[in-house]
Formats: sequence, structure tokens, C-alpha cells
Amino acid sequence: MSGGAPRLRAGLIGLGAMGRNHARVLSQLDGVELVGVVDPAGDPTDTLRVPVFGAVAELLALKPDYAVVACPTALHEEIGLELAAAGVCALIEKPLAPSVEAATRLVQAFEAAGLVAGVGHIERYNPALQSLRTRLEAGELGDVYQVVTRRQGPYPHRIADVGVVMDLATHDIDLTAWVTGQEYVSVAARTVSRSGRVHEDMVAVVGQLADGTMVNHLVNWLSPLKERSTVITGARGCFVADTLTADLTFYANGAIDTEWEALRTFRGVAEGDMVRYAIPKREPLLVEHERFRDAVEGKESDIVTLRQALRTVEVSAAVLHSAGEGSTVELRRG
Repeated sequence: MSGGAPRLRAGLIGLGAMGRNHARVLSQLDGVELVGVVDPAGDPTDTLRVPVFGAVAELLALKPDYAVVACPTALHEEIGLELAAAGVCALIEKPLAPSVEAATRLVQAFEAAGLVAGVGHIERYNPALQSLRTRLEAGELGDVYQVVTRRQGPYPHRIADVGVVMDLATHDIDLTAWVTGQEYVSVAARTVSRSGRVHEDMVAVVGQLADGTMVNHLVNWLSPLKERSTVITGARGCFVADTLTADLTFYANGAIDTEWEALRTFRGVAEGDMVRYAIPKREPLLVEHERFRDAVEGKESDIVTLRQALRTVEVSAAVLHSAGEGSTVELRRG
């Protein structure tokens, strides 16, 4: 954006751990001016150089072009509807809402108002997954057979109002559908709660995508090991994306015939070359904000739409329903 162009006026709602990261990026985002922040607790660090308000109405009085919603998930619907009614575009942190019904009302409100709205499924902007998606679209893996994700680590004390499915598994559900370009058609899940909190803190999911691809998600916040892994296996080998380090590795199926008769009768695959790709590693949150800024300006931009985020909430709700009922849940086709 050229120096003489008008800057977009942005607001931020919520100054928790994620909200502070949004504030940092918004404060340095080209073409954007952070004009105000909303948090009833104020700014205990007193480091922000913009006004901090106690209510959304005070921020709306500044006439922002858009607002970033980084408050607890339980408040997303109420605040999102207030922004839509005021004609303000919104980037809402994931998950979009705590229920399918609430997410649907947000979709309807922003669409009826004709406003740009997106959801902060930040893994889509991870360099390793961006590269992986491009390679899958180019057919480098051939037919895709299976997607396996592992997302585990210690309990995040910033979370109080949702369990591990809505907080963490939503990352894996969204990235799987996005990377493969396929929607979920069924899920079966088991959850446990071992930490004494109301919500589940561990989940195992087996799912199927529309093209028959098998999906497995293992998610918890009970592990001292922090892991963020996506493994996609197909006809030509497998990709392994580590989203903690933004590394992408390809393991090729070997094409060398073996002379050993016992192995020649096994109709499977053999180990081949391993390639670790060199990928430019820009901060995913900054890329997410750049894409949303461009969308608000009316440019073609790849943002996570509210309808896509609604679908992720639907799949997450199906996971919780499956775990509660001990059954496989079929999902409607989009």
C-alpha cells in the first residue's frame, strides 16, 4: 500500500494471550491503524498506545472499518452480532462460536449486512501447510489415502470456556478439509477428562472425507511433549508437516525392485528418497492479518470464511456428539 493511501481503522476486542498477539501485529500492519481496544479488565501492562475501553459501544464510536474479536468463545456471538449491526467487518478468533446454532446466526448476520468477515484458523497460514496444499493440488502425492494429525502439549491456562475439541481439534478439522479440498462425511470419537475440569481434555477421532480419505486426529492438552504434526499418505509417498517448526518433508515410495523373493510377494511400498523442503517462514498471524486487510479493501484474498468456519463447528459438534453417544455420526454434505 502506498504511503498516501488512506489507512484502515481497526479495533481489537479482547486482551488475553491471543489478543496481545493481535495487538502486536495490528500495531505494525502496513495500511492499518489500530484505533482502540476493548477489554473490561483494561491493560494491566499499560503498554498499548491506544485507548482501552470497557465496552464495544465505545470502540464503535470511533467508526472502525473492522474489528478483531479475540475474547472468550462464549462471547463471540453477542459481540459479532453487535459488530454486524453496526456495519463493521470482523475477523473472529476460532472457533467461530461454541455451538452450531450460534455460528449459524453469525454467518447469517454478516452475510445479510454484506460485510467481510473471517475466522482466525491460523494453521492455514503456516508455511509448511501452505506448501503442502500447493503440492497436493499439483498432484505430487497422487491419490490421497490418509490424513493423520497429532496435536498435544500442556494445558493452556488461557482457556476456560471450551474443551480440547473446540479449542485445539478445530485447528486439525479445518486444516484437513482445507489442505485436501474435501469435506468430512463421518466421524467417530472418544474423549476423556483427566484434569478435573468440566470439559474434555483428550480426544481421539477417526473420520472419513467425501473422497474416501481416512482421517485420524489425536489431540490433548495433558502431555509435557508439545507436538504439532500432520502426515498425509498417498500413492506416491507421504508428506510430514511440523507446524511448530514450519518444516515440510516428503518421503517417496521407492521404485527399486528387490531380488529377495519373500519381499517381492508383498504388494506394498518400499522406502525411497526423503526430501526436506526449504520454505520461506513468515509469521502465520501476520499473513492472516495481511489477507484479511486485503479482503476488507475489496481485493481478492484467501481468508477463512464464516461458512467454512461454521462447517468446522459442525464437525466439532459431531465429534462431541459421537463421543457422548459412543456412535459414528454422519455429516450432511455441504
